[in-house]
Order: sequence, then structure tokens, then C-alpha cells
Amino acid sequence: MRHIHAERQLDLTCRRFSEAQVFRGEAQDLQEMLGNLLDNACKWASQQVRVDAERKGSELCIIIDDDGVGLVAAQRDAVIRRGIRADEQVPGSGLGLAIVEDLARLYGGRLELMDSPLGGLRSALTLPATN
Repeated sequence: MRHIHAERQLDLTCRRFSEAQVFRGEAQDLQEMLGNLLDNACKWASQQVRVDAERKGSELCIIIDDDGVGLVAAQRDAVIRRGIRADEQVPGSGLGLAIVEDLARLYGGRLELMDSPLGGLRSALTLPATN
């Protein structure tokens, strides 16, 4: 993401994940989900994006926060639907969040969008973790 969004000079921070924080699924599916969520965060961030993860029992929760404008609650459900976009001013197809939601559900996980403590959007991706 630093290369893709280099012109934005964003402060991208990713906390070091522990060995207990491992996704029980295909690596390319995780890359697809995280790529879409990180790309969205970088597109909308003003200056910073933070990535964190925590293990909760048999689940892995990956949290991506940005300091952009965020989304009002009414928009959050809509933007997860295929082809729906919150704003046409930023490039994109409107498919990214729908792809993340679909893949997460295939694994019995979920995607939740909420207010970020940084002021923008928080994307919380919950997936099964390895034992």
C-alpha cells in the first residue's frame, strides 16, 4: 500500500502480529480481503492508517482504522452491497467491500464497519483462527 498510495505520504502503522494470530484459511483469500480493506482505508485517510489484530478464542479479529471522513451508520450497510459506492470522487468499482464480506462469510466470519477512534472508519474483519 505504501507504493500504491505513495503520493499521499500516509502514516501506515501495522502492529506486529503474534504467532497465535493466524488465519485458518487460504492465504490468497486473506490477501484479497486485507488488500481491499487497506486500499479503502488508504483512499479515504487524511494522514494515517492503523492495522491491529487480536485473538479472541477461536477467532482472529483484524482491525483497520483510518482518520478520514468515515461513513454515517446508514451508509455502512449499503457500501457492503456489490457495486454500491459512498462517493464517486475516489476511484474504485464498488466491489471491494462486497468481496471482503462474501469471503469472510464463506469462512464463517464477518465484516463490521464502525466509527474509528482516529475519526474515520474502522473495518473489523473477524475470521477463524488456527488452533
